[in-house]
Amino acid sequence: MHEAKNTQRALVRIGYDGRVHKYFRGPDAAARFANEVRVLRKLEERGCDYVPRILEAHEDQLYLVTTNCGSRVERISESRVKEIFSELERNFGVRHDDPFDRNVTYRASDGRFCLIDFEFATVLDTPAQNASA
Repeated sequence: MHEAKNTQRALVRIGYDGRVHKYFRGPDAAARFANEVRVLRKLEERGCDYVPRILEAHEDQLYLVTTNCGSRVERISESRVKEIFSELERNFGVRHDDPFDRNVTYRASDGRFCLIDFEFATVLDTPAQNASA
């Protein structure tokens, strides 16, 4: 496995099969784990196709396995980053709450920018586009 991130909050490794293995640790690890699982499940339910899919969630170990959403983006404009995070909120009712380029990846298979790292995200009642309907 390749180590992609090793901080006080998380250890992230990418397996040779491409799956992402995230170990939550540090302050509020259990709450951050539970939130990321909840948000990713809600996004899957709402049909968002540019975020990771949960493959395994081990609450007792604070360990999450997801699909891979591509490689880290080395350069992206600030306006494009804002656009991607706004699209998530508008179309799928999730505010990321950590909207920075470090949480944007690029999936070469379909040329799509994707979003990762949802431990601080907020699920809104409804996607903004449907709120006035």
